[in-house]
Amino acid sequence: MTTKAMDMPVATDKVLAGLERAYWMEIETVQSYICNSVNLDGVRAEEIKRSLAADVMEEIGHAQSFAKRIKELGGIVPGSMAFRPNQKSLQPTEDTTDVVRVIRGVIEAEAGAIEAYRDLIEAAEEARDYVTADLVTTILADEESHRREFLGFLKEYER
Repeated sequence: MTTKAMDMPVATDKVLAGLERAYWMEIETVQSYICNSVNLDGVRAEEIKRSLAADVMEEIGHAQSFAKRIKELGGIVPGSMAFRPNQKSLQPTEDTTDVVRVIRGVIEAEAGAIEAYRDLIEAAEEARDYVTADLVTTILADEESHRREFLGFLKEYER
């Protein structure tokens, strides 16, 4: 679907809803990674803290890319009052040395993002919005890589 005047994709409600969901997932991940990169304690936590802290900027970049695409498609990027958190497994706990819990939480969050982004790619392709599909495919690769990194951490910690 394209408009004849500008040859731009017509944003479907499904694509815009998917982009908004992706935007919020990235924003929430930033919050979760910041708190966990600061709250974890112990020698075993240092590598996980460094990885989470380093990934914050990448996740912000993803959120900015999703926001920009929402705007390009004629949508409105939502403000903070529309935020509804979902990442229960990454919430801080009293046991700041429970590194495995954080690792599992990251894996769960990344798996959720991967699933959501695959659905968004499918919706974008159905709408013939190949720019959105390409954008999300690139970000999906980052999320798959991050999930793989944390699966490796989990393997080592569970040994």
